[in-house]
Amino acid sequence: MHTVDRALVLGPGGPVGTAWAAGLVHGLLRAGVDLDAADLIVGTSAGAIVGAVLATGQDPGRLETPVRAEGHRVPVDHARMGEAFAVLGDRTLEPEEARRRVGQLALGGVDPRAEEALLAGRAALIGAREWPERRLVITAVEAGTGEPVAWDRDSGAPLVHAVAASSAFPGAAPPPEVDGRRYMDGALRAGVNADLAAGARTLVVVAPMAHLSPPGVLEGQVAAVGARTTETIGPDPASVEAFGPDLGDVTVWGPAYRAGVAQAAGSADRLRSVWGTAGAAG
Repeated sequence: MHTVDRALVLGPGGPVGTAWAAGLVHGLLRAGVDLDAADLIVGTSAGAIVGAVLATGQDPGRLETPVRAEGHRVPVDHARMGEAFAVLGDRTLEPEEARRRVGQLALGGVDPRAEEALLAGRAALIGAREWPERRLVITAVEAGTGEPVAWDRDSGAPLVHAVAASSAFPGAAPPPEVDGRRYMDGALRAGVNADLAAGARTLVVVAPMAHLSPPGVLEGQVAAVGARTTETIGPDPASVEAFGPDLGDVTVWGPAYRAGVAQAAGSADRLRSVWGTAGAAG
């Protein structure tokens, strides 16, 4: 286990959660909360996109609109997505079995054109192709076996493929291929995957789906990290209203982004005291 001073965990949330998290982090940066100074960034799904932008030294404000990806539409299979959610909602299944079944759904009828569009779209969003020097961990799940993975710059997975895989929920995007295997959404591993920040002294978690998490689940995962100081930010009521009912609805990208920026203004003082003193921790 690596001991790090400050860790930032960015969780899943679909296109809407991506926009909100980008707006939130951009707003915090403007307010002097330098989340980009994290010693470790863990990104999952939406968080993989924002995390890659942040870790490669870019301002998340570049994600104010999704226009850069407009030419790379990935067709959505709502029926397949619904089947995946049904499997995940079956409490009789062990998590490993549920991941395997969802993986089989992900592997059904992969369209090479859709995979190409996914990779091109993610490359446009993150604006980088090389892993940063800063420690960035991106999660995914191997679709064939249901086995989780956590990629970094030494793993051999290309950055764009890692981000694309981490954000490829069955039905919403095809599982891209890395080294002959196909991978799907990292949220299927363990939600926000805060456990990958074990050893951090100070932990900040940005969780776009916190309002949808069963009571105690997110809190338990964050507490298990064992950090001296933790702060979890989920969408406030105004942000939840801006999201609407569908986290996949790209038409509310702008309102979700602006809600994140607005929420940052109210969170900055609290986070500045937490994050700003972390560098002096022993």
